[in-house]
Amino acid sequence: MEPLFPPHASAVQLERLNALFERQQQAFRRERFPTAVMRRANLQKLEQALLDNMEQLVAAVKSDFGHRSAVETRFMEIFPSVAEIREARRHVASWMKPRRAGVSFWFTPATNQVVPQPLGVVGIIVPWNYPIFLALGPLVAALAAGNRVMIKMSESTPHTGEALAALLAAHFDEDHVAVIHGGVDVAQAFSSKPFDHMLFTGSTQVGKHVMRAAADHLTPVTLELGGKSPVLISPDFPINTAAERILWGKTVNAGQTCVAPDYVMLPYRKEQEFVEQAKAAVARFFPTLAANEDYTAIIDARHHQRLMSYLEDAQAKGATIIPLNPANESLAGTGKIAPTLVLNATSDMLVMQQEIFGPILPVLTYRDMQESILYINDHPRPLALYYFDHHPSRVRKVVRETISGGVTVNDVVIHVGQGDLPFGGVGPSGMGHYHGKYGFDTFSKQKGVMYQSRLNTLWMLYPPYGKLAKWVFKAMTGRSYR
Repeated sequence: MEPLFPPHASAVQLERLNALFERQQQAFRRERFPTAVMRRANLQKLEQALLDNMEQLVAAVKSDFGHRSAVETRFMEIFPSVAEIREARRHVASWMKPRRAGVSFWFTPATNQVVPQPLGVVGIIVPWNYPIFLALGPLVAALAAGNRVMIKMSESTPHTGEALAALLAAHFDEDHVAVIHGGVDVAQAFSSKPFDHMLFTGSTQVGKHVMRAAADHLTPVTLELGGKSPVLISPDFPINTAAERILWGKTVNAGQTCVAPDYVMLPYRKEQEFVEQAKAAVARFFPTLAANEDYTAIIDARHHQRLMSYLEDAQAKGATIIPLNPANESLAGTGKIAPTLVLNATSDMLVMQQEIFGPILPVLTYRDMQESILYINDHPRPLALYYFDHHPSRVRKVVRETISGGVTVNDVVIHVGQGDLPFGGVGPSGMGHYHGKYGFDTFSKQKGVMYQSRLNTLWMLYPPYGKLAKWVFKAMTGRSYR
């Protein structure tokens, strides 16, 4: 089969990248502050284009994955994109209004304002795992903030990239929104451009390279990375409820989600109950796997082999591997991996060292809750943390004493879909936030403006400095000087 992007495509895309960046900079200089009406119109166009082309996008993602559940694409990509658009359309006029700020007593009767101002040209680097939502979510925030936008799609999802590019080109001039394709060389050139802000979603390792490239131009970056997001189950929480919710979060998109539960910590002696409840949950979700339209494949052979090597490594080092394959089918040739539990996982195993990003779930046990909190805090700060407990004081303790990008209590993953919550990591799991107003603020300069009044009280501090200046300083600080 001919590649979607032939070898010469990178050179073409590099030339196009340079030309489009110049065009977008010039376009922003001509129109630095789009009105609320213009921004709402752009968001309305985007929503209409997305809904009108939904089935083409669903088919494109399925093609890129080999198989991707169409229902999951609609609920995990189309719906949250539409929700972000509608939230921004509803509130953009109020978000962009200057807001009053307090004035120090010593500067009255002057007044202060904070004026949200568009930054200019924004770059968005999109991963392969949710290529629609992780392109359109940041795009919505950047458009609401009044910016021009360039989007670099992943080379692992070429069909989705082409479909999104066609959709956007039909409704936006390329000096407003443009999509760039290409491999590593194009990605490197893209991240080296002097954008006014850049948002990258992907691995921590690649995020470091993006940040280094951005540093040459002091380009501010938002990094949405990943890590090993833990699940902690309290001693008296129903295991059947926890298992069902955790296995849903681990099997949606076959675990290829940055906030997927990465490992579970449960009370000592409840391990076998969890295994049985996990088996039952997967059997309800997916009676079969091989030909099941609801169960997603691993994106490509490289990642499939990576995940299988984790299981081989764990088994060689003494772990018990439990595939959750209700019909005991062969998955050869399907690109799929059965949901799999790893018992007796230890710190020397790859499954406990690397972000898994697949349907593999190590299960750990604890004897004391404080022990589990210390374990979490002794490891790199994760993008998400999930805690199952109905006891309010213990919930407060876990939320207060652990550090993570976000938390869902008594479920997994779903905090990401809340438009009024900031989404972002901390430390190695990322920096910065977006979604809703947090995204608008990320892609805006919050410009402080002070309006001096006709009555200028600062004349008392003009030189030559004498007794009046001493008196004013003492009034301000309570201390005299000689």
